[in-house]
Amino acid sequence: MALSALPPSHLSAQQDLDESRRRLEEVRRERARLEQERTRLQGQVHDLGAEVENLERQRQTTNRIVNELESQIGGLNGHVDQSSADLVLTQDNLAEKRAVLTRRLAEIYKRGTLYTFEVLVAAQSFGDLLSRYKYLYLQSQQDKALVGDVEKLARQVERRRREILQIRSQLDHSREEREAELKRYGRLVEERGARLQEARRSARTTEQRLSAVQRDEVRLNDLLATLEARARARQPAGRSASSAPGTLTTADIGKLDWPVDGPIIYGFGPERLASGATIRRNGIAIGADVGTPVKAVEAGTVELVQNLGTYGLTVIVAHGNGYRSVYTNLSEAKLALGAPVTKGQVIGTVGGQNTDEGAHLYFEIRGERGIALDPADWLKRRR
Repeated sequence: MALSALPPSHLSAQQDLDESRRRLEEVRRERARLEQERTRLQGQVHDLGAEVENLERQRQTTNRIVNELESQIGGLNGHVDQSSADLVLTQDNLAEKRAVLTRRLAEIYKRGTLYTFEVLVAAQSFGDLLSRYKYLYLQSQQDKALVGDVEKLARQVERRRREILQIRSQLDHSREEREAELKRYGRLVEERGARLQEARRSARTTEQRLSAVQRDEVRLNDLLATLEARARARQPAGRSASSAPGTLTTADIGKLDWPVDGPIIYGFGPERLASGATIRRNGIAIGADVGTPVKAVEAGTVELVQNLGTYGLTVIVAHGNGYRSVYTNLSEAKLALGAPVTKGQVIGTVGGQNTDEGAHLYFEIRGERGIALDPADWLKRRR
């Protein structure tokens, strides 16, 4: 029985196993990409929502890896079963051939070394001699083939044994890898749960913070509307606030000095927070050390000095023409209510060290009817 070629079922199992390994490598490459993305997210602004989503994708990818490993283990088990069956058949065939060879050797031994000579000498004629010679030749060829079959089967048995050992080694490795992936899966599930809880806590905190910010924004807008109404009430009859003399006009767009020097922490307009919520900024935050002098961007009159909740200590300077500049998160105010202000005069110092952004000045420019204008358009361009 020759076993040099693998049976069709064995080839099919090998193809399935190779395909499973190919899929496994693809999934591993995908997981490596996700881990790089996660590292990138962690190095940026802390975005819990994106991290949780990334962890969920990693969990799904790890689950696919576990399934592929399960498929590989099933294929390897099939290989072991097939190879074991082939080994048993080969061993049975080898035992049968060895038994035949043993009997044949016993017969040769019993006949002695002169048996071939005696057979040829006992021939009665030349034709009988040829027949006897042919018989002895065929018998020797059969004996030679029998020895060859025994040696071939012995090599096949050894090869099957090595194959089974190799497959079992692969099987053990796949099982260990599966156990490691299952543990990884468990860690990802736990980490995702923890990050999800943290995201929910952050969302609640952000919601509370947004509520406070919105409440204080409404309060600031109401104060500005009140100041606007008072300014209008002081105008002579028939004269609008827009026609009243003022120090700030549209001609100053892009020409105002910065109230403090420092980087813009966040700009004007809507901003998406790490929790996924969106907040609208009516001004800009300029980073600066605590105690840095804050200078008026233009001449005017101090119209408000007051603590406004999340805005902290706030100073509002009226510039006429319905324009006002707002300076919040101050550690102290240098001018009193109603005091005249010259351009570049120190009106207070930077505070805000207890905010999420750290020490900074929050700065706004408001137009008529309290409309928020982008301060970056009014301040001088940085080189």
